[in-house]
Amino acid sequence: MTPNPPPLSTMRRVKRIAPLQLGKMLGLLYGIMGVIFCPIFLIASLFASHGPSAQRVGLMAFGTGFALVLPFLYAAMGFIGGIISAFIYNLIAKWIGGIEVEVE
Repeated sequence: MTPNPPPLSTMRRVKRIAPLQLGKMLGLLYGIMGVIFCPIFLIASLFASHGPSAQRVGLMAFGTGFALVLPFLYAAMGFIGGIISAFIYNLIAKWIGGIEVEVE
């Protein structure tokens, strides 16, 4: 019984990123981050209930509304940012090559 040789690692280069796929991935990741940050804004709106009565309702409504819109806003920004980033990466990768990654 002979031992297996260690796997050979190889350098690979990412030459192109599909813009729509990166947009979908970042849109979902940023949307999940928005859901994670929602409780922070909801807690902040609860603390606003202890503020001056003239500002109380406005701050609570803003905090709650922002917490509800935040995941969709983050997802949209991630999607658009992902598409733009992929286009820029693809342009730069044509000029200087891509990112080198070591794989087994």
